[in-house]
Amino acid sequence: MATILHCDANNFYASVEMMLNPSLKDKPVAVCGNPEKRHGIVLAKSELAKRAGVKTGEPLWQAKQKCPNLIFVAPHFDEYVAISNKLFDMYSEYTDKVEPFGIDECWLDCTSSINLFGSGEKIANELRERVKRELGITISVGVSFTKIFAKIGSDYKKPDAVTVIDENNYKQIIWSLPVSDLLMVGRKTAKLFKQLSINTIGDLAKYDKETLQQYIGINGKKLHDYANGIETEEIKFADQKHIPESVGNSTTTPFDITNASEAQAILTSLSEMVAVRLRKYKLIANGIGVSIRYCSLEGTHKNKMLDFSTCNAQDISEQAFAIFQEIHNFKNNPPIRQLGVYTYKLTAGKNRQTSMFDITHDKRENLDKSIDKIRAKYGQTAVKTGIVAKHQEICDGLVDKEFQPFKK
Repeated sequence: MATILHCDANNFYASVEMMLNPSLKDKPVAVCGNPEKRHGIVLAKSELAKRAGVKTGEPLWQAKQKCPNLIFVAPHFDEYVAISNKLFDMYSEYTDKVEPFGIDECWLDCTSSINLFGSGEKIANELRERVKRELGITISVGVSFTKIFAKIGSDYKKPDAVTVIDENNYKQIIWSLPVSDLLMVGRKTAKLFKQLSINTIGDLAKYDKETLQQYIGINGKKLHDYANGIETEEIKFADQKHIPESVGNSTTTPFDITNASEAQAILTSLSEMVAVRLRKYKLIANGIGVSIRYCSLEGTHKNKMLDFSTCNAQDISEQAFAIFQEIHNFKNNPPIRQLGVYTYKLTAGKNRQTSMFDITHDKRENLDKSIDKIRAKYGQTAVKTGIVAKHQEICDGLVDKEFQPFKK
């Protein structure tokens, strides 16, 4: 029987801020974006703020109405990454199978570690105490025989707690929970479940598997297995990199965009970040898409396959702007408040397909790699394309770290 731990740092951003500034301890705290750039939303909240009803993603003014004494603090992402690295280093002392699930949580396969360190519960409590003592924050840990149940366990009791879910008690603990608590059950799937009168995880576990597949597809059978404690997916080794199915970035603009030059500058800036991440993963894109959200909060998007594959910023920005012009006309559409660029159909770089006579993309990629080195040494703003420099009032700080996914 496997011994799986899921470790989740409690209120991570806010906890790190309180650790850095002890005067914030025992006060309602919200880490927030920059209100002047319309990123004025709650990114994370402390336990006291959570109890007052403050929610991640809500506007600052709304959070303040719920909790008048709420303290807003700016994010310090470098600190979050530093603490996250220390957390994962600590976890790796107990097993070489450590699979991240974002910056602040991960799974540990301790099946082979119990002879060295004791039971899963003992390891969980030891980690919980070490994190509190050595890093000044708290974690909650779920201990179980599957990844899914361990994840539920870390959410079951918070903060600073350990929950053990084994073969003897999982029905009692898990089956009464809402079906939406099961990993991979999003709003759309939960809505389909509701139509089938599946409201709890227990309802799902007892439902006919073949009928589920008819209504929901192969995912229905998989979720049915999860609810019954059946899972075959293994924890990845710590040095196994997450390979994404798509890479993209989007941003809410500092002010409404009303002309093509401003839109092109933003798309160029976003494309540069997307290209950097593709190169980091050693991937190339065969498809590019653009998303638009208007000031009316309505939106549109379009994607298209390329005649070539690329991880070059100029290729991506040119294609993104061409797509943008196909779906948006400033005379007929409202001003824009949010733009996004994403790439898909990703393959390993060595599989790149281009014409033997076409060396333009190779030259561009070599240039990008040189720019990467300069920016790594002197900062992101050390090199700017002309159009980004022209519109630096909307592009400076546009691709904030708070809008980038933290992946190990």
